[in-house]
Amino acid sequence: QVHVVESGGGLVQPGGSLRLSCEVSGKTLDYYHIGWFRQAPGNEREGVACISTYDGATEYDDSVRGRFTASGDNDWNMVYLQMNNLKPEDTAVYYCAAGSTWYASLLESDFDSWGQGTQVTVSS
Repeated sequence: QVHVVESGGGLVQPGGSLRLSCEVSGKTLDYYHIGWFRQAPGNEREGVACISTYDGATEYDDSVRGRFTASGDNDWNMVYLQMNNLKPEDTAVYYCAAGSTWYASLLESDFDSWGQGTQVTVSS
């Protein structure tokens, strides 16, 4: 079972940047995806980004495309979500998750292992 742990959340002003980290352990597959999700109070959890650990290909939700960038280190033990030009509406608990689908996905049901979440607050 793949385990993931998020970190890096915090408070940032609008227009600022923040980088989230996802530590990945227990990897037994050469190919899997790491997804980033977020959930604000009263909202459904939504997929933000997904990255393939096979080739680094990414997928983004329209709401963050051009502002957020997912990446990983050489062995995919660490995956990152660089968030630039943050907006108040980006405020949410952010989660990373691991899934074994062969395709990129922003759907919760395609991910099996979830982190505990890290709070991101964008406020002036």
